[in-house]
Amino acid sequence: MTSQLDLVRAIHNISRPQLLIKSFDGIHVSRPSQSNMASLSDQIYVPAILPKNLGNSEFKRRHGLKYAYVAGAMANGIASTALVKTMGENGMVGFFGAGGLGLSQIETAILELKAGLGDKPFGFNLIHSLADPDHEMATIKLYIHHGVTLISAAAFLRITLPLVYYRVKGIHRDNQGAIVTPNRVIAKVSRIEVARQFFAPPPEKLLNRLVDLKMITADEAMLASQIPMAQDLTAEADSGGHTDNRPALTLLPTFIALKNEAMATYNFQHPLCVGLGGGIATPESASAAFSMGAAYILTGSINQACVEAGICEDVKKLLSQAEQADVAMAPSADMFEIGARVQVLKRGTLFPVRAEKLYQFYKNYTCFSDLPLGAQKEIEDKFLFTSFESAWQSTRDFFLSRGNQQEVDRAEQNPAHKMALVFRSYLGQSSRWAIQGNTQRKMDYQVWCGPAMGAFNQWVKGSFLEPHTNRFAAEIAMNLLTGACVVTRAAFARAQGIELPPGAGFFSPMKLSEITKLIASESM
Repeated sequence: MTSQLDLVRAIHNISRPQLLIKSFDGIHVSRPSQSNMASLSDQIYVPAILPKNLGNSEFKRRHGLKYAYVAGAMANGIASTALVKTMGENGMVGFFGAGGLGLSQIETAILELKAGLGDKPFGFNLIHSLADPDHEMATIKLYIHHGVTLISAAAFLRITLPLVYYRVKGIHRDNQGAIVTPNRVIAKVSRIEVARQFFAPPPEKLLNRLVDLKMITADEAMLASQIPMAQDLTAEADSGGHTDNRPALTLLPTFIALKNEAMATYNFQHPLCVGLGGGIATPESASAAFSMGAAYILTGSINQACVEAGICEDVKKLLSQAEQADVAMAPSADMFEIGARVQVLKRGTLFPVRAEKLYQFYKNYTCFSDLPLGAQKEIEDKFLFTSFESAWQSTRDFFLSRGNQQEVDRAEQNPAHKMALVFRSYLGQSSRWAIQGNTQRKMDYQVWCGPAMGAFNQWVKGSFLEPHTNRFAAEIAMNLLTGACVVTRAAFARAQGIELPPGAGFFSPMKLSEITKLIASESM
């Protein structure tokens, strides 16, 4: 009879198929062979499952990946060039966090990644600029100019002209007559009505406008009617930053159904893929995502505490200590006026409380001078660290520096909008203070974070990954993928009636060198 320890080892040896044979004296572990597969009936086959086997093969081929793993974009460069590089060098893909950065900063990152990664995969994100469509278009033109062929489209409420321009520009037929789309979009979506737009061809109205503007040709517009806006779409569940707090267990199946509906409706040349992001932080959640049919998984919050993340050490330490309840929803800087919210860390910061105060003041008063004097003083002394008018001048200079005279003119004619822009400046700067490690502003740090961070910290507790200084993004990714293989093999055995001992389906973090050795045993 096989000991419990040997049974656990058999499940964890993911590179080798196992035959679990039930007999009167317990479970026996054997390597499958023609003889024992044919002669025994009361047996359970557990296949080898390797990290490279997880996810959708078409998705991996499309983007040149070994693993179906995406490191999501965290704005203001938190998803740094170093993070994107390590993903690309390890058979995965990362997206640089271009949201909130100026064009020159984005361009510097493009040049660095093109030089450092060459043909290895990488992408840049595009956050919908509701209040600044010109910046959105300028960013897209920059991507096209430098040959950035993969973007992550996030926080979109509808398909926009810049997004269509990026997707369609350069579309053509190859020598075999197949449609070639040089620019690829991976959308990140949590709403059904938005997902439908990304799974449909570009809107005809926007295509016609681009033709009229001579930004695309009539031939490009015609071919565009046969492609989806996004070949791949991430179902964004309860995540850090912009989120609708959707439960993954309902969101992913819904989007997979939408994908199938779109394929039946439009009969696209290449299959659509749906991945899952939000809450992916443990081997169990990764395994569940793949088992539910996710083409790939996307991580965000857990990467922010990694060595490569572009955020200060104090924040990384706070994140490494966070529990699942240490997050809260707060007003968003980029869509403040419409009440959009982001999920942030509340441990060690007053930002969620202060941001909510500012939003309520904006909703209930038409101008700053109408606020109670005590509230005005609190905002100026504790939030702005200066007078409201002085803060407005700095805000005004910011918009003028980006060529947005229209926003300034509107604010100077509308006191409510002026108040909104000043409050937004506090919200926007709060994330930069966290990135820079501005100790004077420590209680105002805005740190985008979902409950996945707490789940991750609980999983790695007591392991070498507990200190944030030991957290490297690619090593964490390989632990999640390898752990998902173990969890899936254990589930496979249980589904066939095997009662596994405690710990058989639990995967403890391993050093990358150990994982490499485990996977390499595939050929032994």
